[in-house]
Amino acid sequence: MNPLIPQERHHPDEGPGDGTLAVRAGLPEPVKHEPTLPGPVFAAHFHLPGEPTGPYTYGRDENPTWTHLERAIGTLEAPGETGVETVVFASGMAAISAVLLSQLSAGDAVVLPADGYQALPLLHEQLRAYGIEVRTAPTGGDAQLDVLDGARLLWIETPSNPGLDVCDIRRLVAAAHAGGALVAVDNTLATPLGQRPLELGADFSVASDTKGMTGHGDVLLGHVSCRDPLRAAEVRRWRKIVGAIPGPMEAWLAHRSLATLQLRVDRQCATALELARVLAEHPDVTGLRHPGLPEDPSHAIAARQMRRFGSVISFELADRARAERFLEELRLVDDATSFGGVRSSAERRGRWGGDAVAEGFVRFSVGAEDPEDLIADVLRALDAARDAVG
Repeated sequence: MNPLIPQERHHPDEGPGDGTLAVRAGLPEPVKHEPTLPGPVFAAHFHLPGEPTGPYTYGRDENPTWTHLERAIGTLEAPGETGVETVVFASGMAAISAVLLSQLSAGDAVVLPADGYQALPLLHEQLRAYGIEVRTAPTGGDAQLDVLDGARLLWIETPSNPGLDVCDIRRLVAAAHAGGALVAVDNTLATPLGQRPLELGADFSVASDTKGMTGHGDVLLGHVSCRDPLRAAEVRRWRKIVGAIPGPMEAWLAHRSLATLQLRVDRQCATALELARVLAEHPDVTGLRHPGLPEDPSHAIAARQMRRFGSVISFELADRARAERFLEELRLVDDATSFGGVRSSAERRGRWGGDAVAEGFVRFSVGAEDPEDLIADVLRALDAARDAVG
């Protein structure tokens, strides 16, 4: 099977397919008269006579609803493996912070992407305040290799947000491990169905599950997955210290949403590639990026390590006014700052002021609408923006 063609049927000898994994992941053994996915457990404390032993003692430490979700995400991150541990958090930033702040100490050096998620510079400030050296380099061209020497931790974001550059995870992992550094990969844009960092050698796979993993725009959540039980314990301890725990309702909603992950991702990725091909021919669009396009600078690397190319496209329009009018003219697309949801969304990314992008830069997240309807809406909005602004 070509893993880049999700519609192609897999052979049962290869193990369960992505759809089967997503639907069944994390479910408990069936019990007569019990639901297949137990409802959320709302509990600040649990009955605990005698010595405080057992899995559930206090609501900041563990919760049965988290347990089901963590097992489900671990199954998707590394199918067929039993040693992967996952820790869920209240948000993606909570998950990112937990890895960095549980693994780094004063005097350490960390390498972060210069073109990564907008909130990372806030972490730069905090890490430096703790006496940690922060080095940055762009994602494209594996440029982080140039500043890796002597680092304690390498943080990779691939594809990068919002520029959609891709780096060679295997190559960076090999170099980092040779120098004694740990590697964490922010896998938010890809999801485990698009890319599996642990299989590519990373020590941590991290994501904001607010985005594609849950996909409905109604949950804030994040997770960290890793194979090393000691590292997982350090991340879990950090969650306990800072209390960055998800609510049981959010965890249950996330688990429920995973059942449709393969259905959503396949539809979104296919439509995104179709839309990208149309935009590539449009005279008003420049700087188009999508790793699934053969002409994209990142395509060759992405094709080696990604199983699906993602649902996000980025491109530029002439200026701020043209981009804003384009967004106003869209009828099937929400002007919103997230991505990965079933409803298409787009935004002029420069409005936040934290990304090194042009004023007319648009990040476009493709949803689950009919491709023909979405493409027609985009083309109509492009024409309307040109006519209105010039």
